[in-house]
Amino acid sequence: MNTPFPALMVQGTTSDAGKSTVVAALCRLLKRRGVTVAPFKPQNMALNSAVTSDGGEIGRAQALQALACGIAPHTDMNPVLLKPSSNTGAQVIIHGKVRAEMDARDYQQYKTIAMGAVLESYTRLRQQYDAVVVEGAGSPAEVNLRARDIANMGFAEAVDCPVILVADIDRGGVFAHIIGTLACLSDSERARILGFVINRFRGDISLLAPGIEWLEQQTGKPVLAVLPYLQGLFLDAEDAVEAMQAERGAFKVVVPQLPRISNHTDLDALRAHPDIDLCFIKQGQPIPPADLVILPGSKNTRGDLAWLQQQGWSAYLAKHLRYGGKVIGICGGFQMLGQCVRDPLGVEGAAGESTALGLLDMATELTSDKRLQQVSGHCAFAGAAGAPVAGYEIHMGVSHGAALQQPAFTIDGRPEGAVSGDGQILGSYLHGLFDTPAACAALLRWAGLASERSVDTGALREASLERIADAALPLLAALDALQR
Repeated sequence: MNTPFPALMVQGTTSDAGKSTVVAALCRLLKRRGVTVAPFKPQNMALNSAVTSDGGEIGRAQALQALACGIAPHTDMNPVLLKPSSNTGAQVIIHGKVRAEMDARDYQQYKTIAMGAVLESYTRLRQQYDAVVVEGAGSPAEVNLRARDIANMGFAEAVDCPVILVADIDRGGVFAHIIGTLACLSDSERARILGFVINRFRGDISLLAPGIEWLEQQTGKPVLAVLPYLQGLFLDAEDAVEAMQAERGAFKVVVPQLPRISNHTDLDALRAHPDIDLCFIKQGQPIPPADLVILPGSKNTRGDLAWLQQQGWSAYLAKHLRYGGKVIGICGGFQMLGQCVRDPLGVEGAAGESTALGLLDMATELTSDKRLQQVSGHCAFAGAAGAPVAGYEIHMGVSHGAALQQPAFTIDGRPEGAVSGDGQILGSYLHGLFDTPAACAALLRWAGLASERSVDTGALREASLERIADAALPLLAALDALQR
């Protein structure tokens, strides 16, 4: 077994310090060595999730890290997933399945139980793989969350795992971030930190040398690596929408940035397409003319539907369709296209019924059962019949109505989704619609883009994983040296 540490945890001084990327890079480097390795994140809070080989859901970052390891994603890689449904509440998913809807205070008490699930999964992975690379969540310096912590040092202490601390120099204050984080830790927690990684550096490395020397003198710990700022990576985001902004071609796609937008990674292939200008529209922003409007997934369909209507999207869509534009709704966005969305059980908040956009003749009822499945099939809409498509379903709710009699796809032998009678509106529960090049090309032709160019998202991810692994070679060398 040629691995410096059979278990290693990557924590960050802040959210978005680069923990997910560093874990993915280390996983790919160990895979290159022939080490069997798995990623692990005890607790994740994200609205972008992936369906696993064992029929559950985990954060998309862990699915990407599994790809870096060359293995199928499994629920043990992210045993606790929190999907926020409001500012104070979240859906709690344990081992890939919905356990409950909890507010923050209730979940704080529930962490003791959740830790049991975390340790079960971690133990199974340690038994199956030569190495496990663990990702923390947020920052270990969040002292208000120290009690019953399962995401950072609480986990590391429980399993006696060494830690490296990642800090993002691009956002400024990198030395203060590191020193401040250490000041918030206990003696035993500080002792298990092997050293630091300064991430996203650009410029003259010699100008950083005095700061590194000062930091090492102050802390008695080494800077293990300075990793470069890499432009143009194609890696699945956990939540951030801003990273997806793209201005490329003349074909305009606009997407409302819903307050509880989920699985916006559905649109990654479009933001990478050289002929597409994809733009997310935030609250209060004017909505520009577009060739195609995409209503994305949502973790709170009725709440985001109300936001959409308040922001003037109903009138905008009516005008857009009147002038021949096209509309695609995905999952929650598909539900919004119907006549109404009912939530009799209060699955996403207060029980009730909301009037939807009225663009498709169907109604949706939210249910307590969540459909989680990897699927494949072919396109069934005009001009694309037979084009292969693959993806996954993650949704709570069932739709009924005449609109479904004209399906958009045939998935695993059954009709799926809907296309309006005039051919301008398409809706589907299928996430990953655009990831299959043939389906992506067919959907874009339907929307009005005639292009010979296509995007292979799988190849882009692989190339990005190789780039971040190459950049992280000095980090792995430093970890090897610590074990000598």
